[in-house]
Amino acid sequence: MARFPLRAKLALVALVLLVLPWAGWLYVREMERFLLAAQEEALGATARAVATALHERPKLLAYRVRGDSALRDEAERELRRLTGGVIEDEALASDATADGEIAAILKGLERASSRVWVVSRDYRVLALAGSLKRPDPPAPSLAQRALGWLLAPPTEEFDDALAEDAFAAGREVGAALQGAASTRRRNTRDGRAVVVSAAHPIWVGDEVHGAVVVEETSNRIASLRSQALERLLLVTLVAFALVAAVLLWFATRISNRIRRLSDEAEAAIDARGRVTRLTTASEAADEIGDLSRSFSTVLGRLARYNDYLEALAGRLSHELRTPVAVVRSSLENLHAARTPEETCIYVARAEEGLARLGTILSRMTEASRLEQSLSAVERERFDALAVVRGCVEGYRLAYAPRVFELEVTAERGFALGSPDLLAQMLDKLVENAVDFAASGTPVRIFLGLKENLVILRIENQGPALPDSIRDSLFESMVSLRSDAFVSAPHLGLGLYIARLIAEFHGGALRAENLPGGGGVAFEAQLSRAV
Repeated sequence: MARFPLRAKLALVALVLLVLPWAGWLYVREMERFLLAAQEEALGATARAVATALHERPKLLAYRVRGDSALRDEAERELRRLTGGVIEDEALASDATADGEIAAILKGLERASSRVWVVSRDYRVLALAGSLKRPDPPAPSLAQRALGWLLAPPTEEFDDALAEDAFAAGREVGAALQGAASTRRRNTRDGRAVVVSAAHPIWVGDEVHGAVVVEETSNRIASLRSQALERLLLVTLVAFALVAAVLLWFATRISNRIRRLSDEAEAAIDARGRVTRLTTASEAADEIGDLSRSFSTVLGRLARYNDYLEALAGRLSHELRTPVAVVRSSLENLHAARTPEETCIYVARAEEGLARLGTILSRMTEASRLEQSLSAVERERFDALAVVRGCVEGYRLAYAPRVFELEVTAERGFALGSPDLLAQMLDKLVENAVDFAASGTPVRIFLGLKENLVILRIENQGPALPDSIRDSLFESMVSLRSDAFVSAPHLGLGLYIARLIAEFHGGALRAENLPGGGGVAFEAQLSRAV
């Protein structure tokens, strides 16, 4: 499978930013349509204003009236240029030629980059004013010159001449001569500019005697569009570069953290499966930090399990050595026995060794059976005080003449769990206290309530807990008993089982030395039932 690094994936994710210029382009196009509609409305208003000045003045449209010769001559020259010479001198001298008064009206309304026509009802041009070309077009920017194919600026080098049938074929002129104002967009003859035109009828009474046509290119709007696209492109490139740099830095940082975690994982376990070095958990508050901490926890548990397996072999060898030796020596002596009395003695010793072996095996499986059974135990609400009272009475008989002192601070203490498991936990804690209690000293048991907890505390006077074992005291296969405890095998599972039961009851188990180092206290905090 081809390797696809994280940085490459994040680089692909960065391509999502291309949606921004696409959305910006759509927005610019929408704004362009809006501005074109506003331009059409503005041209329509200008055409209406000119037409209003010519309403109810039929003589201006039907007869040639002497006027300003300079204005008339200018109009005639422009008409010849724009119409390609289709208007002859005699036509200009006819009634269709604009008179000086119309030319003066148009001159007063003339605007830069706009052109105004007055057309008779037989589609003859009576007068015109203005020009479609801007006198001072802005120079294209550096970005527009570099990306002319994308940010092509509008040009003023276009053919603004009219075709011979321009007015006759124009639907806005035809609609105006029919009495309805109208607008149209068309391309110039060379296709290098878009012309927006608006026409409005000229009324004389109830009849249309002509139309006013106002034209303007969309170059100003196109210039604004090019500027907007230029800014959009610049902002997009800058944003894309910044985001790409941030994503690259972020991907590099994540990759380094993952690679470091991978290297530590490979170095944490040697070829024999032993945990040689634990990974230091990251303090980062993210998923990689959680993974690092989880991995460190797993390695810690694996290390403890390895210690458990190694301790299991040593402790089993230590615990099994004595009963096996007893059984072996008893069998050897049994073969050499000569009397029935000797035979009975050696058989009894062999049975004692076998019983000790059975005890060791049952205690080995006790913890595993408990872990499996806890998931199937149904929790119930029970009075922990009643369970403790009953157990203490039994301890006074089982461990006589050891003294047990019970102190309670509440009439009842309800917990949620299993009374049998609570009794089993108390058995383990009391057995441990009795084994380590100094001769002639009592074992004190305290039960009370604290907020939402049931507190069970067992104290004994005797040797203090060493600091080296305090953190691992409640792990399996951990024991402080020396070879002096040979009467019964101990695999270091009692406190481990007690911890499992405390956690099952929604609590925890902890140990501490009594003030002055005169003993040890074990305290189980159980979740209190409502």
